[in-house]
Amino acid sequence: MKILACNSNRPLAEAIADYLDLPLTKASVRRFPDMEVFVEILENVRGEDVFVIQSTSFPANDHLMELLVCLDALKRGSARRVTAVIPYYGYARQDRKSGPRTPISAKLVANMITAAGADRVLTLDLHAGQIQGFFDIPTDNLYAAPVLVKDILDQHGRHDLIMVSPDVGGVVRARNVARRLDADLAIIDKRRERAGVSEVVNIIGDVAGRRCILVDDIVDSAGTLCNAAQALIEAGASSVCAYVTHGVFSGGAVARVGDSPIKSLVITDSIQATQAVRDAHNIRQISIAPLMAEAIRRISEERSVSSLFD
Repeated sequence: MKILACNSNRPLAEAIADYLDLPLTKASVRRFPDMEVFVEILENVRGEDVFVIQSTSFPANDHLMELLVCLDALKRGSARRVTAVIPYYGYARQDRKSGPRTPISAKLVANMITAAGADRVLTLDLHAGQIQGFFDIPTDNLYAAPVLVKDILDQHGRHDLIMVSPDVGGVVRARNVARRLDADLAIIDKRRERAGVSEVVNIIGDVAGRRCILVDDIVDSAGTLCNAAQALIEAGASSVCAYVTHGVFSGGAVARVGDSPIKSLVITDSIQATQAVRDAHNIRQISIAPLMAEAIRRISEERSVSSLFD
């Protein structure tokens, strides 16, 4: 087994390699002067089981292209099996036609990864579960819930907790965490009455006097998360924290979270944290490296991955 890191999240790749007690495969992933991606594998991979670690986070197109070129280089180097380990799968929110003449880019990216030479895919908390079906190769979608639940128990215990889904689409995810904690569940129902009129927010569930924990898969602009937190406080919640798998943080998201009622926002290291995220007073990062590494080990040894979540 060999572990190869591209450039999107080298600290995570190093943590995974350390957990597995393996050195990272020597490779050069660089740019030509016109910004073309060039990959050179600097050691023999013939007949090897290779895992390429690359989140397709910002800049998404550059990191996606790095992954594709790396997969091609490994296949042409006669690797026995190549697994694309994608902790954060970019383009996942384009998983259906949102209107006439719009793409399903999550499917397009899946086709590109397959065509580039991946034999299987390992990813984490896909935005939509059906994306697994976009691949014609074996795809394992890990869940960050066990890592998040452990941190919730360490930091908050169980007393007076209620899990909250910030929108109707995330109910299954929040319910899974609530079940593991034997906690209650609340749902934020957002609706815009008409164009130009602010959202009307309804809370399904009793949050008064409770410690609320928002659970979601992606924080991007942080608007939904911060609005949900404000609504919970106005409904009488004693405090609001949030646990989100992928910290995208585009635009002024970090400042928005800092100014919000969110006491603490916990994200994983599926995306490498920027300096602004590291400096934020109410954002904290926990590692999914042990979870990813254990899944990689089980795939390499042809053992069950699903039993990780039993």
